[in-house]
Amino acid sequence: MTNRLQETKKKTEDVHQDFEEEIRSKERRKLRALRQGDLSVFFGLGMFGVVGWSVAIPALLFTALGIWLDSKFKRPYSWTLTLLFAGIILGCLNAWFWVSKERKEIERQRKEDTNEL
Repeated sequence: MTNRLQETKKKTEDVHQDFEEEIRSKERRKLRALRQGDLSVFFGLGMFGVVGWSVAIPALLFTALGIWLDSKFKRPYSWTLTLLFAGIILGCLNAWFWVSKERKEIERQRKEDTNEL
């Protein structure tokens, strides 16, 4: 009989611990939401725009430079294509920088949330 009683007590403690962890998790999310303010769907779409423009602008600028170089200096290879690829690579590196910066900020906030509770 005592063995069954101990098992029941352990299950009850496990349920209580799971419930407490769920409450802590919800509290962390609510505190984070209060700190961040009102971030809407448009904020997320804006971030997509920042990443897109960080790739598009260098690609367009380098392509324009390539067109100008092709018109001024006649060479057997195309400056336009070469600089287009260079602009895309530079833009992708720029986008990678933005995304990694945001990811680090999110991780930092999660660590702070965990340490607060």
